Amino acid sequence: MSATTGLPPTGTGVERSPLALGTLIACCLAVCLAQIGVAIPATLNGLFQQDLHPVGSELTWISDAFLLPVSVLELTFGVLGDLFGRKRLLIGGALLLGLGESVSASSHGVHLLWAGQALSGIGAAALFPTSLAMIVAGTRGHGERARLIALWAGLLSLGGALAPVLGGFTAAHGSWRWSFVVVAIVAGVSALVSLVLARDSRSPAGRSLDLGGQVTIGVSLFALLYAVIQGPTDGWGSGPVVGGFVVAVLFLVLFVVAERRASSPLLRLGIFVNRGFAVASVVAVVGMFSFLGTAYATSIRLGPIQHQSPLRTSVAFLLLNGLTLVLIPVTSRLLARMPARWLLAIGLVLMAAGDFLAATLAVGDRTLTVLVLPLGLVGTGFAFTVSSITATAVNTVEPALEGMASATTNQLRDFGFTLGPAVVGAIALSNAASGFQARLGRSSLDPALKAAAQHVMAEGGPLAVNSVPPDSPPGHAGPLAFDALGHGYSIGYLVCGLAALASCLLVVGALRRSDARTLQ
Repeated sequence: MSATTGLPPTGTGVERSPLALGTLIACCLAVCLAQIGVAIPATLNGLFQQDLHPVGSELTWISDAFLLPVSVLELTFGVLGDLFGRKRLLIGGALLLGLGESVSASSHGVHLLWAGQALSGIGAAALFPTSLAMIVAGTRGHGERARLIALWAGLLSLGGALAPVLGGFTAAHGSWRWSFVVVAIVAGVSALVSLVLARDSRSPAGRSLDLGGQVTIGVSLFALLYAVIQGPTDGWGSGPVVGGFVVAVLFLVLFVVAERRASSPLLRLGIFVNRGFAVASVVAVVGMFSFLGTAYATSIRLGPIQHQSPLRTSVAFLLLNGLTLVLIPVTSRLLARMPARWLLAIGLVLMAAGDFLAATLAVGDRTLTVLVLPLGLVGTGFAFTVSSITATAVNTVEPALEGMASATTNQLRDFGFTLGPAVVGAIALSNAASGFQARLGRSSLDPALKAAAQHVMAEGGPLAVNSVPPDSPPGHAGPLAFDALGHGYSIGYLVCGLAALASCLLVVGALRRSDARTLQ
């Protein structure tokens, strides 16, 4: 793709056929399904806490058990789609996601739930890059591409909006397990639609499997997430946590070495020489960390902390995700008419403003109206940001690299998503634990009650102390944990806001005026 127009230059040898309506329908359903899988656990965190009694970091691992394989395997599935055809990945990914959701529905303990979510995450790792690559491969012209990328991003967010409604409704009228059953049914429908309607595409030129690159980046990402998630539970200075950070850095270096030596690398590092793509890549990680960190903090605030129902929690997620779909006409028009860096900057500023407002909310206020403005700002900002990141990435590379670019962008975005719950959970729980200890020490509780609270804290953390039913008699440590958790997750919102603001400054400062032509 030419650097100035964003259109396929002549003589590239890349053939394009018009995007079939059936393919568009299959891709939109697939990405919606994958995002439903990502978002469904967030609404149910409160019920997981009540039914499965996860301790320490186990609640965070429920979300990241899904997100980790997504962030690790997307580049590999991008290569597989380029080599062997993308249609079979749409079908296979949906079937595997459905299998994982079925395992999750049958779980009666947190470990089997992790296993089911990990299987679902592998399926989603195939669906995210494949659906985007199939759409990009069928577009011919910047205007059409802008509209379809905005539509793809809108269906992604529709999945995020449907998931909490689905989780809230099924939990209110049955069990949280039925939420996973319904997602498994949707996965079967998606696989059938892809089989019947989708038209295959591939881009095998210069592509081959890179086992060394996949192993090294997989180990690096897993070690990093393990260290971040386990830090509050095991201690930041503990051997496993420190070792996790060391292994993450070592294998990241090995990944770079492997990619530089590979004849057909998993990720061509030279693609980051393009300023627009490099900036979009950083923002994909940091900006999306901000968004899903916000979503995770909201799910913990409403569920395990305030003990609100999943159906009430779903209202907050409609604000976070539903606005992207509503704003599709606006987003696509802006993408076609203004430099993407300005749309990125506007979106990130809105996300930062929403997070800063959310950080000021009192944890004791259980009304949903106080969330409308802050979460509405974050949701609007996300609508602008996710579309412009994707458009920036695929508009600044040659057509032969579009499969790699779309897979890379998806992987970085979902790695940012994976970091959101991990980092926000680590910061919030660490702060809440120290805050609870300080509040407990200053309290006038009976020494026996203090000792009991210390024991519960040591076993399960502040969330376990806060799980005491709200109608329990006075004289327990639950209110102290409630206040400490509220303060801890307020800091989580603040961190998310700072991340979004930093991304905005990077977009505005790092992209020269001449780069704006490549982003239009």
